[in-house]
Amino acid sequence: MKLKSLTIALAIAATSTTGFAAEKEGFYIGVFGDYYDASWIATDYSKYARTGYATGMGAELGYRFSDNWGARLEYVDENVDIESLVTGDKYDHDMERYGIDLLYHFSGGPFYGLVGVKEIDVYTKDTYGNIGLGYQHFLTDGLSLNVEASYYGGFDHGESDFNSKFGVSYLFGQSSSSKPVEPAPVVAAPTDSDNDGVMDADDQCANTPMTDAVDSTGCTLYEEKEATITLLVTFPHDVAEVPNQYFSDIADVAAFMKENEGTSVVLEGHASAVGDADYNMMLSEKRAKDVAEELVKDGISSDRISTVGYGEERLKNKAYTLEAHAENRRVEAQITSVEKVKVLRK
Repeated sequence: MKLKSLTIALAIAATSTTGFAAEKEGFYIGVFGDYYDASWIATDYSKYARTGYATGMGAELGYRFSDNWGARLEYVDENVDIESLVTGDKYDHDMERYGIDLLYHFSGGPFYGLVGVKEIDVYTKDTYGNIGLGYQHFLTDGLSLNVEASYYGGFDHGESDFNSKFGVSYLFGQSSSSKPVEPAPVVAAPTDSDNDGVMDADDQCANTPMTDAVDSTGCTLYEEKEATITLLVTFPHDVAEVPNQYFSDIADVAAFMKENEGTSVVLEGHASAVGDADYNMMLSEKRAKDVAEELVKDGISSDRISTVGYGEERLKNKAYTLEAHAENRRVEAQITSVEKVKVLRK
């Protein structure tokens, strides 16, 4: 029968598997019904009486320090059955129990263990130590049902008793001992939409062509490429008009300048050493201007063309021969363009 109260308490606890309140703190009060098995022969109190079972009501005042720890004061007023060993008569006797318990909630959950020290007053006041298990089921944030089973051992007389209790309590000013853990945001896997090797989060140039090499920001790589075209037009003696045979060469220069819009050209006119130097200067200028007129005809704006005459100051061949004179009667030009060219992906 001594195990009866423990079995009842654990059975009640096992029927409830939900509704516990973890992470609560604050003061609480409670009331409960109490069942105490005191079925030992009270020879130390009286040679003629045996105690039985006690039932009664109790109250408690406690404090939940944290998710795991709590403490409480307890008072119980009970009636214990007394049996006369002389006459066999049975009667009730007042029994009081009061003391303190330390509680530990396992993993902050509904089950808890307890250990305490109590004074029990039947015939005399005696000190007991108690240890037990409990279960707390929260119906609301503050209101809970509680069930416990405890073992009592007497310090003064060596008695071994069992106790069970069932009651309700209310927790005031409860506060969460830790903030709810919010679910971590779902982070999408890095993507590379244009398949250039740079993730979209770092890609500053979306949708680059698959043929282009890119830099660390996902933008097309360029390299500078230099392109040059030269022009050489030679003239007969004392002639400034462009010979027909050079029209295609001039057209090529015009096409180059159209493709490279930022370019301009300086046409340099020259003459041979034959004749008057001042006349040769004027003749060289006319030769340069005539080539310029052909470029304009081919669609090049005049503001992109400059002309200069050097006369016989810059002879290409200083010999005084017919071949040298023919070589020196000329218009020369060189146009260089630096352009950015895409680097191809390997």
